[in-house]
This record gives sequence, structure tokens and C-alpha cells, in this order.
Amino acid sequence: MKKVITYGTYDLLHYGHIRLLERAKALGDYLIVGVTADDFDKSRGKINVQQSLSERIEAVRATGIADEIIIEEYEGQKIDDIIKYNIDIFTVGSDWVGRFDYLKEYCEVIYLPRTQGVSSSEIREKSHTVNLGLVGDSNYLIKVAKEAKFVNGINLSGICTVKPELFERNIGFVTSSFDELTECSDAVYVHAHPNKHYELIKKAVSAGKHVLCESPIAMTKAQCKELFNLADERGLILTDALRTAYSTAYHRLLLLIKSGRIGNVISVDAVCTSLKDRTELENMELDSVWNSITAWGPTALLPIFQLLGTDYEQVDLAARYIDEAKTFDAFSKVAFYYPGAVASIKVGNGVKSESELIISGTKGYAYVPAPWWKTDYFEIRYENPADNKRYFYQLDGEGIRNELVTFVKSVEKGQNDFSISRNVSLKISELMEKFTAKRDVRMI
Repeated sequence: MKKVITYGTYDLLHYGHIRLLERAKALGDYLIVGVTADDFDKSRGKINVQQSLSERIEAVRATGIADEIIIEEYEGQKIDDIIKYNIDIFTVGSDWVGRFDYLKEYCEVIYLPRTQGVSSSEIREKSHTVNLGLVGDSNYLIKVAKEAKFVNGINLSGICTVKPELFERNIGFVTSSFDELTECSDAVYVHAHPNKHYELIKKAVSAGKHVLCESPIAMTKAQCKELFNLADERGLILTDALRTAYSTAYHRLLLLIKSGRIGNVISVDAVCTSLKDRTELENMELDSVWNSITAWGPTALLPIFQLLGTDYEQVDLAARYIDEAKTFDAFSKVAFYYPGAVASIKVGNGVKSESELIISGTKGYAYVPAPWWKTDYFEIRYENPADNKRYFYQLDGEGIRNELVTFVKSVEKGQNDFSISRNVSLKISELMEKFTAKRDVRMI
């Protein structure tokens, strides 16, 4: 029996895929089809795959052409599979001519001509395009603009800012008018001062625009809830822009912890700090910049609320301010007490510490090195070091790219597919409210 193997993503399975599979099957008696896993696709730069692995496998199975379907998960697997399955012929589309000649040492390699005029990329590009406008004055939005170029289905419509000189080289349309931006946009990405989020989101949603907003969405729980209700009434997408939630390493870490890999979680400790020069801080208009709790709090709170939930029994807050009005905290610490567990965050724009994440359990602990919020690596550690395991996952665009992909998919489907629940968003806003009102905040 002559065995043939081929590989592909098979996203949005179309006639071209089917013809290629039919020709592959005709080369032998038994066809094995390797469908690439989501993580492997991301490592190869395919971050805008529209369908999940299970959907793509089912689509291939439904053709009735494949005798066996396997999952391709790592670089070099093709050699392992050829040996394992005793393959006679490896085949792939002609756009890969020469790329897999190294496999000729193991089996015959055949490049098949592709069906002209049809591809998954073309299908994705012809689908609905979201015109995305940026709002804010931070250099961070230049990163967002650059990452948006990697995402099919997004067209950058422009930016609304009071600092046009920062963006003229990177973004075509620059305006100081929010109304002008929303007129040419389907959605907006808001990265303004947190005190302005509520007003900007309300204007955008009222104008029928989807919103991706840097967390916190609002500075009070009531405002956050109001905005969610308003978005629901108009059938619009509204969610936090917290790129850490879309980091592959972070996502896999949560799955491992929730599956009991370190036992019951007893403590979660997250540190996020960056050191600004004190003279620089003193010269700033402090009511117009992000203080420590708004800049770092949402990120540090994310693993706590996603692992332990939002129903804590008690919270203690402490802050060190550098201004008389006590609006800018150079450092803050928040301690949470849950039934059977504790957690803490340390955040600072004027104090430096090791910005790591440690999750302690009854069987072991997870360690994520600094800066943990954009890591591609973490460890699960145990009493016996021989049992320790390291995990590595490629991180593209600090999570921004994957965040934008999820946003586009949610807009296209008309449903929220985000990794951050509304309970988490509301709780973040509630904590910002408590902190801003200085309710039970210890001054240090």
C-alpha cells in the first residue's frame, strides 16, 4: 500500500483545498492529512486564522478524502511523521517548491499545482473590513498601528489626538476631532487618560461604533456597567484592551493552573513596576498622566481575578503619593483575602521591584519572570527540582496582534469572544473607584 501525507492549515476550506486533497489522494492508496495546530500557525506568522483547530479538522474530515487526520504541532514534525507512518510520498502545493526538498532523504516529494484564483487569504481579505480609528496621545498607539498591519480585516482609518506631531509619520489621517474620526471608522481603540474613557466610549457607542478600550473601561463600576448596557442595546462590541490576556504563554499558564497542575491555588502575587525619573514626574501635569494604579493595576489584577474570581472577602490598599493633592501614586500595594486563598499586587511608576508573577499551590508553584505581562516563558516548579518543567511560547507584538484579531472576529460575528469577562472588567473599575475615592487607603 502506497502512503501519502500532506499538511495545511485548511482555514475556511474552499474548492482549492479540496482539489489539492483530491490530487494528493490520487498519488497513492492511503492519504494522511496533517492539520496545523493554532500555536504552530502563530509561530509561522499565521495569526489571523478564522477557524479553530477543531473546526478545521472537521471541515477536512467532512470532505471524505482523508483516510487519517493528524495534528501538526511542532517544527520538524514532518520527518517524525514520515518515519512513524512509513510514508512513501510527501506532497504539498507548488507555492512551496523547493522548501521541502530536504524530505527527499526520507520519501518522494511532489509539489502539486494549486488552483488559481482562490485562497484562504483572499477569502479573508474579501470579508468585512473593520475601519479602526485610534484615540489618544500615547506613543503606545504607534505600536497598535504597526500591529494592525499584520491583521487581515483591519483598515486603520486614522487617529484623534492633540499631539499630531507624534503620529504623522505612522498614521495617514490625523485629526483633533473625535467626530471626524468616528465618521470614517467602524470601531475605535481608546488609549486616552482613564478619566476620559467613560466620556469617549459613550460618544463612540452612541455613534454606533465598536470599542476596544485600554483598561480600565471606566473609573467607577456604575459607569462601566452603564457602558456595557449601552453597547448591548445597540448590538456593539465593547471590551478592555489588556494585551496580556492574549499572550499565548499567559493563556496556557491559566489552563495549566486551572487543570490542577500545582494543586489548589493558595496565593497569587503579581508585580508590575517601571521607574520614571522623579524630576520628570515632578514636571508632569500629574492629573493628565496615568498614575501607578491605573497604568499597572488592571494588568496586575488580571491573573488574580481570572484564577481566584472576583468575590473576595476583604481588600486592603496602601499607596505612596508624590503630590499634595494625592492623585499620583508612585507606588501602591493591594492585598486581597478570599475564602482559602490570598493575593496581592504591587504596582509602581516611581518605585522599582522585580516584576514577576508567582502563583502558589498545594502541589507546586508557577513562576513567570519579569516582565511577566509580556513573557514567552514560564516554569512550573515542585519540591523535587527534577519534576520542574519549562514552557516556551512565541509572543508576537506583545499580545496586541492577537488582541486585534479577536476584536475583528467578535465584530464580524456580532458576539464577544474575548478572554476577559465582564465581571473582571467591572471589578477592575470598582477597585479604581475605591482607590480614587481613597476609601480605606493607607498612606505610606
